[in-house]
Amino acid sequence: MNPATLALEDGTVFEGTSFGAPQDKTGEVVFNTAITGYQEIFTDPSYAGQIVVLTYPEIGNYGANGYDQESFKPFIEGLVVREFSSIASNWRSQESADQFLAKNGIPVVAGIDTRSLVRHLRTRGVMRGILATGHRDPKELVELARQSPSMTGLDLATRVSTSSRYEWDTPVEPCSPSDQMARAVETCCHVVAYDYGIKRNILRRLVHVGARVTVVPATTPAEDVLALKPDGIFLSNGPGDPEPLEYQIGEVRKLIGKKPIFGICLGQQILGLALGGKTYKLKFGHRGANHPVLNQVTNKVEITSHNHGFTVDPDSLKASEVELTHVNLNDNTLEGFRHRREPVFCVQYHPEAAPGPHDSHYLFDDFMKMMKEQ
Repeated sequence: MNPATLALEDGTVFEGTSFGAPQDKTGEVVFNTAITGYQEIFTDPSYAGQIVVLTYPEIGNYGANGYDQESFKPFIEGLVVREFSSIASNWRSQESADQFLAKNGIPVVAGIDTRSLVRHLRTRGVMRGILATGHRDPKELVELARQSPSMTGLDLATRVSTSSRYEWDTPVEPCSPSDQMARAVETCCHVVAYDYGIKRNILRRLVHVGARVTVVPATTPAEDVLALKPDGIFLSNGPGDPEPLEYQIGEVRKLIGKKPIFGICLGQQILGLALGGKTYKLKFGHRGANHPVLNQVTNKVEITSHNHGFTVDPDSLKASEVELTHVNLNDNTLEGFRHRREPVFCVQYHPEAAPGPHDSHYLFDDFMKMMKEQ
């Protein structure tokens, strides 16, 4: 077994065993607390520029398959786990997780104390790091980590976005014969979705509730979107700092009031900035599949899936224009808002899940209702 090392910019070093691709990768080191759904995490474009620590102790035991991918390839820079299974045992598996990551150039370090690492990141905050394979000088690796780009001020959404427009028509499909789910609704509305790093399950959910979906690049002008004659506009999730996305923010500002708009994650942050608000970076972010969120409209608690390191400052939004609709019960950060006059709403978490619970699927139905009313 080959050695591998994770070195953080503050000088902390963890040594373990190498899996995946024998490469060196730098990135912001973050952690995700989900118990399952590791392939969806690997392939979520919102993780671009990040080395992901998974807190669940054993990863890889059910392998990998084509349907569970949230994009066409993994976007994580590297993976850190306690135990990495070389055996794939599941009827849906097409290859091992090790093979999947290796062929896509993603290094893995296993055999380290992930509980200690996560406690360190919670105390000190997420930070830059490097995942390196082979016998390496720890001091050299720490210096390389310090020289890597900071996530703050980094425009990653444009980098991971599609380069050309395309149509999506695949709804959600049951993963097994015993999976009980409602049939897809007949198509009735046209949605243009901005791809800032969009997940496939968002597209599946939109189609499932009756949308004909056209996906456009992150830098598509507002005029070109309106020329497609949409019934509604969707703003997707994505990686990086929202504040450098000045062009995207400006184009979304032009669309407010023209068509119904629904935003998720980075989409909420872009809407907040377009409405004159501000964003800030969280100490260690929200990444997992069990975060409690209070819907202040219904007074119900939703267990939700999260993946974000930045959030909108609720005090920066004008109360005369914006109603705050959702709040995170772990730290009281803003999780959703809607415009008081225009058909615009958004949430910071992921109602499409993948992985995660289904408590918030109703938001896609709300979007369809809003489009029909308009």
